[in-house]
Amino acid sequence: MKQHVNKAGLLGILAILLVSVLIHPYQNSLTIISYGIEQVRQNDFDHSYATYNDLLKRYVKDARVNYEGFIDSKAEFEIFLKALGDVNESDFESWSEEQKLTFWINAYNAFTIKAIIDHYPIKRSFSLVGIFYAPSDSILQIKGVWTKLQFRAVGRMVTLDEIEHQILRKEFNEPRIHMAIVCASDSCPDLSSEAYIPERIEAQLASAARGFINNPDKGIYVNKSNRKVKFSKIFKWFGEDFIPNYGNQKLFNNYSLKENAALNFTLDYLESEETKEYLMSNKLKIGYLKYDWHLNEQESTTESPSS
Repeated sequence: MKQHVNKAGLLGILAILLVSVLIHPYQNSLTIISYGIEQVRQNDFDHSYATYNDLLKRYVKDARVNYEGFIDSKAEFEIFLKALGDVNESDFESWSEEQKLTFWINAYNAFTIKAIIDHYPIKRSFSLVGIFYAPSDSILQIKGVWTKLQFRAVGRMVTLDEIEHQILRKEFNEPRIHMAIVCASDSCPDLSSEAYIPERIEAQLASAARGFINNPDKGIYVNKSNRKVKFSKIFKWFGEDFIPNYGNQKLFNNYSLKENAALNFTLDYLESEETKEYLMSNKLKIGYLKYDWHLNEQESTTESPSS
């Protein structure tokens, strides 16, 4: 009886091994066919962001977004979004600092686009902000867009606020994130028409900062006739993020530490030498630009005038 059992067990093991060998090639084929649907492994994650990059090149021009185009390519976009969610946390932790940073910048911008197209065309909400403060096409009309809407990234659900405040601002000593993440509004930094990638992240962040600072409607406006400087409200809301790297480069008299940091950051990226000299040699009154919350969409996709 014992000998019979041993033979049966041996035959069973051999049968299992034979089946495994036979189906192995088909498993590989299924993995390829279902790429983007099955869980994405660390080795499969595309750090070049080719799919997302292609969508941005198609639907972002001069910082204006064709949201209808993203809707038309929703299936393609969803595959990329799913790839963000399917990254394994342990694999993510093995990535380089540059890979992690680019991941969260791209995730924030992609999830913001996702929030817009899921509510497009945006309509005025019945709230105090929606009725009295925000334009009818504004991201502010989407209830809980930053604090309630959730998106899947690195195997968990996150909000836009969590990505910005708990991850990007806390885990990376990089104030230029504020020129890279875009809240889908006219006064936000320009949405790049290319994805951020680890190999070029330094150059891309520098370009984003330079483009923002040298845009007088967004970054900094200097009025020499009345000796006033107006910064983006980003420096008012998040000025403390610039202090560690820019607070003590050059100490200007009679300015707060946040204002010193904003001025030093500006001097690093301002292209006009004449304006740089003016900022360094004059006592100026500091103010902030009005923030325009109109949607940053391309005019051709606008169905009705913005309020």
